[in-house]
Amino acid sequence: MSIKRIIPCLDVKDGRVVKGVQFVDLKDAGDPIELAAFYNEQGADELVFLDISASHEGRKTMIDVVEKAAEVLSIPFTVGGGMNSVADIEAVLQAGADKVSLSTAAVERPELLREANEKFGKERIVSAIDAKYEKEEEQWIVYTHGGRKRRDWEAVAWAKEVEKLGAGEILLTSMNEDGAKNGYDLELTKAVSDSVSIPVIASGGAGKKEHFLEVFEKTNATAALAASVFHYKETSVKEVKAYLREKGVHVQ
Repeated sequence: MSIKRIIPCLDVKDGRVVKGVQFVDLKDAGDPIELAAFYNEQGADELVFLDISASHEGRKTMIDVVEKAAEVLSIPFTVGGGMNSVADIEAVLQAGADKVSLSTAAVERPELLREANEKFGKERIVSAIDAKYEKEEEQWIVYTHGGRKRRDWEAVAWAKEVEKLGAGEILLTSMNEDGAKNGYDLELTKAVSDSVSIPVIASGGAGKKEHFLEVFEKTNATAALAASVFHYKETSVKEVKAYLREKGVHVQ
C-alpha cells in the first residue's frame, strides 16, 4: 500500500479561516497563519489553503497569506482560488506555494491546465473538483465558483479530462458530505480514484478518525483532507496518524 497523506484544509475568506456545511453557513475558525504553524507542528503531511470567495468575487488570490505561510511552514502547501492565468499561478508559486489548485478557471478554460503543466510541471498542478450528487440524474455533477455554479460536466468524466489535460493530482470534494461529519463519500471517491492514474485527495465529510481509515480501505484515495474536525479539535492529525498506523495503514 502506498504512503497515505493527511491534509488539513484552510478555507480562507477576508483573511480568516472559515468553515461551513455544504459550502454555506460559514463560521470563523481562526487565523490562517497560526493554524498553519499549528498543523506544521502536529505532523500534517501537507496543507491546502483555499481562497473560497476569490472566483465568486472576481478577484485574485491572497498573495500576502501565501507569503506569510511560506515563512512558517516546513511542509508542502497548495493554494487555490482566483487564479485565471499562467501569470496568476506563477505569482502564487513565487510567493512560496508548492502547488496550485485550479477549479473554476480549469472548467472555464481547460487549456490553462495544459499551459500550467508545460510551464511548471504536473506535480505542481492540482485540479480541484467540487461534485454534488443530483438524485434526478443519478450522477455527480461538477460545480464551480465555490459551489455556486452548476456545470455541464459529470465528475468522473471531468476527472478523466483533467488528467488528460495535465493535472498531476485531483482534490475531490463531495458537496453533499462537506461539513456533515458523516464520513467521506466513498462511492464518489472510489468512482473517481478508480478512473484515473493520478493521486486523488478525498475531501468532505470527515468527522472522526475512523472515517480516514474507511476512505483508505475502501477507495484508492492517496490522501484525505479535513477541516472542521481538526480546526475545532475534535481529533488531531497526530491522533489520526497514530490510529491509522495501529490499523496497518502506511502514513508518514
